[in-house]
Amino acid sequence: MQFGIFYEHQHPKPWSDDDEFDLLRDALDQVELADRLGFDYAWEVEHHFLDEYSHSSAPEVFLAAAAARTKRIRLGHGIRQVIPKYNHPARTAEGLATLDLISDGRVDFGIGEGATRLELHGFDIPAKQKRAMALEAAEQIANMMVLDPYPGYTSDTFSMPCRNVLPKPRQKPHPPMWMACTNRDTIKEAARNGIGALAFSFVDPDEAKSWIDVYYDIIRSDECVPLGHTVNANIALVTGFSLHEDRAEAIRRGQEGFEFFGYALNALVAHDQVPGRTDLWGEFQARRSPDSVERRIAAADEQGDDFASCIGTPDDAARYLRQMRDVGVDQVIFIQQAGRNEHADICSSLELFARDVMPEFSADEADRRQRKAAELAPFVEAALARKTWMQPLADDDIPVVRASVARAQTAGSLA
Repeated sequence: MQFGIFYEHQHPKPWSDDDEFDLLRDALDQVELADRLGFDYAWEVEHHFLDEYSHSSAPEVFLAAAAARTKRIRLGHGIRQVIPKYNHPARTAEGLATLDLISDGRVDFGIGEGATRLELHGFDIPAKQKRAMALEAAEQIANMMVLDPYPGYTSDTFSMPCRNVLPKPRQKPHPPMWMACTNRDTIKEAARNGIGALAFSFVDPDEAKSWIDVYYDIIRSDECVPLGHTVNANIALVTGFSLHEDRAEAIRRGQEGFEFFGYALNALVAHDQVPGRTDLWGEFQARRSPDSVERRIAAADEQGDDFASCIGTPDDAARYLRQMRDVGVDQVIFIQQAGRNEHADICSSLELFARDVMPEFSADEADRRQRKAAELAPFVEAALARKTWMQPLADDDIPVVRASVARAQTAGSLA
């Protein structure tokens, strides 16, 4: 099993002048620490206009800074908003390839579409068309990273003439592709498109197994037609994270932030919002039971050695991860920066996990991945054979881009 850390850059009110500076500085320190400790992934989301919930509007900048401070950890866009009105596909392709080069091939490309009116309406994106627009753009982004030159494309939502999109990524044919998934339907969509599933729902092992079975059944079936130029058959699940030798202390440090993560995610979709005047943290505190953390501690203690959670002791985390490993989860991603979780507590949790939990799950990871790749190889080959590929242009068919009249006149006068 592999392990990742995840960033929304949550920033509950009240705010002070240096808070965002501290938030980003601490997050970079955490990624650098995770790299040294042997974590596999650092994932960064892209959201816009979501006060308190996510101040992560430029993940390409954060991940570039992380690339400069790390050696081996993979750097994941989890996700990049790919609809053209968010980010022009050529600019996304250019940014991904540049990041892949400067990181020595450590980039993963998660695609997303946005769910809130604050984001969608802010960029004039019709909610009913967002899924189709995202998948269309993502396929063209993959083509741009591979084809030399990109032949061009025209549709009702996006068009671009023939151009050579540069640079090309270090990973060939392009960085692994993923998709944000919040339910069984989106898990199916990811599998049909041959891309990894970033499952942003909190599920128990039985439900996780049902998702995984559905996903891999489709990967092995004729339904799988890759969106990109390869198949990335993987499922990653997110969970809360806070470790301490004392279970009660781990819950006190991490449970509130994890609860806020879920509350804010729902509130931004379900509740009316006034831009710049949110009070998500205050609403969360007013709605939650004041003794919810203590009740969580009591419930965990009642379960005793059967308690399984990554908000707890190293033994509690190991029990939870064994359950997820046994049902086929490929990666667990830890939501450790949530609510008002403290930087020092996050770092100590990462260190404790790397020392006491990670070794059990990383010892045979390379062999597991090799066995899995061999087992899926014929299905991947069949899926790629089903894809309708954008054809490269013959040299004689590449259009000539004429110089402007003014440019031609200037050149003539200089001669």
